[in-house]
Parts: sequence; C-alpha cells; structure tokens
Amino acid sequence: MIIAGLYSFNNGHEAIEKEYSVELAELKALIADMKPLKSPVRLNNAFHEKRTQGLWQILRIVPEYSRDYTRDGQYANEDVESISHELAVKNRLGLEIEFGKPPSMVYSTAAKMTIFRNLGHIDAGIEIVPIKSFAKQMSGGVSYFEQIVWDLEQRGVSNIDIPVLIIGVAE
Repeated sequence: MIIAGLYSFNNGHEAIEKEYSVELAELKALIADMKPLKSPVRLNNAFHEKRTQGLWQILRIVPEYSRDYTRDGQYANEDVESISHELAVKNRLGLEIEFGKPPSMVYSTAAKMTIFRNLGHIDAGIEIVPIKSFAKQMSGGVSYFEQIVWDLEQRGVSNIDIPVLIIGVAE
C-alpha cells in the first residue's frame, strides 16, 4: 500500500514528525508492507496483526455511567456491559486504523483521542484511513480520507483538540 494523503489536524504532522519520528517511520514501513485487501474487516485485522508486532499496546477504557443526569430511575442498567473505547498506544502516541463507517472517523479524531489524552494516556495521535478511490473498491460502506478532511475543516480546531495526523492510504 502507499500513503496517498496527509492531513495535519491541529498541527499534528509537525508535532508527530518532531516528537514521534521513530513511530511515524514504523507506521510508514507498516503501510508499505501491507497488501491492499478489499474487505474492511480483513484489512483492519491485518493492520492489527502488524501493529502488535511493533509493540503497540491496546488500551481499553470501559466507562462508568453517571446517574446524575437521568430522571425517575432511568439509567444504564448495571447488568448491561458498557461500550468500551480502544486505542493503540506507543510512547504516548495514539493510533487508530479505521476502515469503518463514516461517523467513527471524525469521532476518533475529535472525541476519542481527546478522551485518551484527558485520561493521561496520549499526547498526539495518528489515524490511518483509505482514500476515496480505495474505499470505493471495498465491500461495505467505508468512509474515506477526503470526507474526514472536509468534516474536520468544517468543524475547525477547538482548544481541547490534540495534534492528529490523518494518513490516507491506497493500493
């Protein structure tokens, strides 16, 4: 696979090249070594397997829901498992490899990585996504690099956002 696009959200490219050049070089080599699979699930799994060889730790956060804002006893049942948040982390750099549905891509950059920073796990992040021409070849409704860039540019940068480098990949 090749790197077909780079987008620097909140000075992400500059911060990552300066502070995480070793990890960035590792991810570039991982991308170059990947075979372009047409199944988003198989591609996510292949990236996960390669990423774990590079000693990226998978952090999982399981939220504890508050009862402070619900009324009349309406709150998350203790028997219902909370949705966990996962992120690969190495040396305080978060990594999300996303070949999934459109809402999750902007969520990863604008919310999930900020949550992991607020909990003291990361300082910056990288998100790897397909570019549109590659996403169109995949099975399923996969979002793509150009869409996340547009969404983030329309949203703008907030004072709580962390530096994130969005990497668009193609075959």
